[in-house]
Amino acid sequence: MPDDAPTVAVHIPAALADHLGGPGPGLDRQALEALAIRAYQAGDLTAYELRQMLGIETRHELDGFLKARNVYEPVTLADVQHDEATLKRLGY
Repeated sequence: MPDDAPTVAVHIPAALADHLGGPGPGLDRQALEALAIRAYQAGDLTAYELRQMLGIETRHELDGFLKARNVYEPVTLADVQHDEATLKRLGY
């Protein structure tokens, strides 16, 4: 992440912060990841933007990151239609 990136402060009550692993870099990272994943799932971030936000270098690494968190690429009607056409073309 660039050094000139804006900083956003989030207040989490101490008892809840302790429950989530305590204040500090670990909790900061959890909050960043949760926000980024939510924005990606909502379509507000592209995969490339998500990688930039989280400092993930490759698409392959991003896939592993998302799968480890049970986040999968959305399947669109166009995806299903493409797969169906491919199966028909292959004789299935």
